[in-house]
Amino acid sequence: MTKNQKIALGCGGAGCLGLIVVAIAGLLIYFLAYRSPARSRDYNINVSTNRNSNSNDNSDFSANRNDNSSNSNSSSTMSKYDRHKLYYAAGLTGDSELIRRVLVKLDLLQDDFSQGARFQEFSEEHATWMINNLDFVQTVNTPEKARAYVNEHISD
Repeated sequence: MTKNQKIALGCGGAGCLGLIVVAIAGLLIYFLAYRSPARSRDYNINVSTNRNSNSNDNSDFSANRNDNSSNSNSSSTMSKYDRHKLYYAAGLTGDSELIRRVLVKLDLLQDDFSQGARFQEFSEEHATWMINNLDFVQTVNTPEKARAYVNEHISD
């Protein structure tokens, strides 16, 4: 066997080995990132709501109004950072009712509980937020920790 044949054989073997390593790394990334149930974005959300408004109008035009609405939790006082944390943790729980409550709290649903323009915009921002806030993502890395975080912060 000549020197050139030995070099060709070595390069071919190294190339094959490199291809195998890349394939294994690709499979690991796929299974850890895309197949993980914690990152599943397939939510089945069933919503039922009961809204009623009672008003009593006196003859002097003063009104006593009692408005019971499921949108009474405004998220206007929450920072964007806190909104993303709550959204991420709720999604990690996998609990559709809890996710719906958080989406209502964050004002990401329209009155008919369909996803509106705010939801789309927020979701797009959320991907960037997750990349930049891996420290928080690691603190709620199980559904149990995520549920505890949501329960602690949903009433804020």
